[in-house]
Amino acid sequence: MLFTQYYLDCLSQASYLIGDETTGQAVIVDPRRDIDDYLRDAEAAGMTIVGVLNTHFHADFLSGHLEMAHATGAWIGYGEAAAPEFEHRSLTDGERISLGEVEIEIMTTPGHTPESISILVREHSGDVPYGVLTGDALFIGDVGRPDLLASVGVTADELGRMLHDSVQRKLMGLPDEVRVFPAHGAGSACGKNLSTERQSTIGEQRRTNYACQPMSVDEFLDVVTEGQTSAPAYFLYDAALNKQDREIRELDETIPPLDVDQVASALAAGAVVHDARESADFTRGHLRGSISVPIDGRMSETVGMLLRPQDRIVIVAPDGHEQEVAMRLARIGFDHAVGYVSDPESYLVDHPENAARASRLTVSEADAALAAGDVSLVDVRGPGETAGGTIPGAQTIPLPELRARMDEIDRSRPVVVYCAGGWRSSVAASVLRANGFDDVSDVIGGYNAWDRAAASR
Repeated sequence: MLFTQYYLDCLSQASYLIGDETTGQAVIVDPRRDIDDYLRDAEAAGMTIVGVLNTHFHADFLSGHLEMAHATGAWIGYGEAAAPEFEHRSLTDGERISLGEVEIEIMTTPGHTPESISILVREHSGDVPYGVLTGDALFIGDVGRPDLLASVGVTADELGRMLHDSVQRKLMGLPDEVRVFPAHGAGSACGKNLSTERQSTIGEQRRTNYACQPMSVDEFLDVVTEGQTSAPAYFLYDAALNKQDREIRELDETIPPLDVDQVASALAAGAVVHDARESADFTRGHLRGSISVPIDGRMSETVGMLLRPQDRIVIVAPDGHEQEVAMRLARIGFDHAVGYVSDPESYLVDHPENAARASRLTVSEADAALAAGDVSLVDVRGPGETAGGTIPGAQTIPLPELRARMDEIDRSRPVVVYCAGGWRSSVAASVLRANGFDDVSDVIGGYNAWDRAAASR
């Protein structure tokens, strides 16, 4: 059996290639939109991709099922509760699909979404399963949150009750030795306590996963929904788009460099500048009004919190990474990158009227500003983080909620923003500046640095 896990750190997303070496038949599970790796590996192994399975309608990224079907002629499979707009194969509970000696079995596991399935993989028919691909039903250390679709006709309570049965009865009913392969890992907003481990076993999750301990439905609902962060704004957009017969992104699609006049024209037409350079480079100089979301962190997800899918985007990227930034935006369905500034440093030197700098404060400088008073202090961490403490006087607005709640911040006073370590606060500060806040700084090192300094006093 050929079994390959593909993991995207930037989205904490896992996809899988499962193939039978006797027949050369393979399927892809939960593919991302850029499908080159799957095609290349299948060809190298002498495999023909015959099917594409999605465990559910993903909300955090745009699935590559249409691209895969277009490139290979493979069928597209979803759980029987799914009703996409495109032609698909409806997969029923207990259905077995033979690739040759390798066999996969469908297990309906609703709760994260109504149509969610898990996929049992056997090297030979009749074997104890080699593993189970759990999608977003069961993670390593957590389960999928049941509240993401509450606004589209299914309540979080209804989904949570489905999830309790899927996890407690169905998945925990599997043998201890069955390997667990989830669709996401640590950092994903699809759960709150995901591990950095990329696989586990049913037995290990039975012992260590808080949501897999025996408990009533009501107890399960309480513990699973407590402390969840706000979902990024683009999640509902992607969940809906994944149901549609949308436009296919071509494998060789790229964005062009923009000259000075083209940048000016794009900005005049309402384009947004996404600066993906390191925070230090952004601080030293950037296009006025830019949103800073560095490529070195959870770039795609964060852009999806702060911009709209329909926004036209001018990209400023580290040299040589322009197409990567565009592809990472396309992975969440943000397809309107109009091009990139090819030499941002020269652009800023030649056009100082369009240049700005960012203000960042050390902990001691932030303390001095707070001591002087007349400062709006904003904590952009999530509820699970702020429960452990905040800087006195801070108002808490999680980063995913910032665009919707920035009117709660007093614009007449200087604003100081902090997060845990400084990455999110730099992003948040850039958003506030781009939306008319005149005096905004963020704290280098964030709450962690402030807490260490406070402990040493």
